[in-house]
Amino acid sequence: MRIVGGKFRGRVLASFKGKDVRPTSDRAKEALFNILAPEISGANVLDLFCGTGGIGLEALSRGADLVVFNDVSADSLAILRKNLALLRTDAKIYNLDYAALLDRIDVTFDVIYIDPPYKSGFGADALRRIAARRLLNTGGVAVLESDRPWEGEIEGLVRYDERKYGIAYLTFFTPD
Repeated sequence: MRIVGGKFRGRVLASFKGKDVRPTSDRAKEALFNILAPEISGANVLDLFCGTGGIGLEALSRGADLVVFNDVSADSLAILRKNLALLRTDAKIYNLDYAALLDRIDVTFDVIYIDPPYKSGFGADALRRIAARRLLNTGGVAVLESDRPWEGEIEGLVRYDERKYGIAYLTFFTPD
């Protein structure tokens, strides 16, 4: 895992392999941040289901003001903390179930990245909670990474784009 752009570009990050670990590919990450470039500088970013934090660390590298990381895996978050120390930067880290975090967090975001375990169904539920609590700022972007194209609607959000990178689909939403 490495940072593909910004002030930490090219830095190799600590990571670990496991059967439940599926980092976003460098190709998908680079494409994502090319799309989100105007949104990142000065932004509040939530990396939900962050794993070892590749997306949020990339956002920090590209100038995000605040990045909030959340994952249920203490092992993944330990690697994230090592990477934050390696980059000599700081962020807010939560070790909570995604629903608990979304139900109690009191920050709104410009970018929310949702990368749940594939086939879990957590992505649609996370989007519903984000819309219901209005956690996405006007003009903000929520991005769902999944293994299949998006089907359905989420009240309060509009799907405006979808891209495929390898086996991953990135689906983009904004508040309606």
